[in-house]
Amino acid sequence: MKPSTRREPLLTQHYRDYLESQDAASFIQRVAIRYGCATLERLAVSGERYDRRASVLALGYMGEYTSNEVMGRALTDRDRGVRAIAETSIQEVWLRVGSRDQRSALRQIVRLNMGKRHDQAVDTATRLIHDSPWIAEAWAQRGAAYYHQGQYEAAIRDCHQGLEINPYHFTAAAGMGQCYLRIDNPMAALEAFRRALRLNPGMEEVRAQVIQLQRAIRDE
Repeated sequence: MKPSTRREPLLTQHYRDYLESQDAASFIQRVAIRYGCATLERLAVSGERYDRRASVLALGYMGEYTSNEVMGRALTDRDRGVRAIAETSIQEVWLRVGSRDQRSALRQIVRLNMGKRHDQAVDTATRLIHDSPWIAEAWAQRGAAYYHQGQYEAAIRDCHQGLEINPYHFTAAAGMGQCYLRIDNPMAALEAFRRALRLNPGMEEVRAQVIQLQRAIRDE
């Protein structure tokens, strides 16, 4: 009797086509016809390796903030490819929370931070936090802006609040570590970096900082 062969999901076939064409729009269009987010989340958890890669990629384009936990778990998937895709995809999901206006404000804050317009980023994030304090990314983005302004204590408070709301927010944990370094608190920095690595083991720069801090603390 011949062993049964597994039939590859159509999703994974679309993913293989995407790897060749790099046509994200076509990939999402084809996936959306047949798959909803609930099915993608299920495959992200229990599918084979390429099924998980495909579903995490699709959720990065299609998923809502409700996919955050599944995406957060994908950050520690046994497959390196899944982990790499999840690192980018989950950060897109973090921006898909709240109403259309709230999402627009979040993306504006991100653009302001990327453009080094940190004063405006703080002002815009503060307004959003006042109206919607449950949006983790608003806190994390304001924390990033405070960091670049040299307001490290304020940045730590905001990053901590972002992590309280979204326990998968590895960039907030890493940001706290950088702030603690700036205020000369290596033990707190080490713990923050370790937390970031527990959430996202793929952060090699953070891993290097952990090794460096461990050596410095040991040699004191």
